[in-house]
Amino acid sequence: MRIITHKTKYCLTALYSLARSYGYGPVQISTLAQQEGMPKKFLEQILLLLKNGGVVHSKSGRGGGYQLTKPPDQITIGSIIRMIEGPLAPLPCASETAYRLCEECIDPETCGTRQLMKQVRDATAQILDHTTLADVCQMIQSKKAALHL
Repeated sequence: MRIITHKTKYCLTALYSLARSYGYGPVQISTLAQQEGMPKKFLEQILLLLKNGGVVHSKSGRGGGYQLTKPPDQITIGSIIRMIEGPLAPLPCASETAYRLCEECIDPETCGTRQLMKQVRDATAQILDHTTLADVCQMIQSKKAALHL
């Protein structure tokens, strides 16, 4: 099973922080790194990747920093994970966008493992493509409220 990388986890954490500050102006990298406990150099790489992907934009100079290009309720977790990790399918033969036949496969149409992994892909995509940054921020806030943090 594919596990998301530290890069993706940091990316999502940075995006949750930017989502919480959406509408309040850009956030400086140093502030973001400190708030979220991330290495600044790694965060710079992540933000550049997100900028190239059109998810964030930056403003230089005084009062500059990074901010989301769209409202948090319009950015899905699935789109971010695909941008960083690639297809959601656990096997290349189960991917819709990057299909590749497995070397050992005799008949992909009747392969039980492929059929099962397609179901895993579909269930994963259903959740991630219908969950936005705003949804996760709300989940975090609800959990904090329940724990009285």
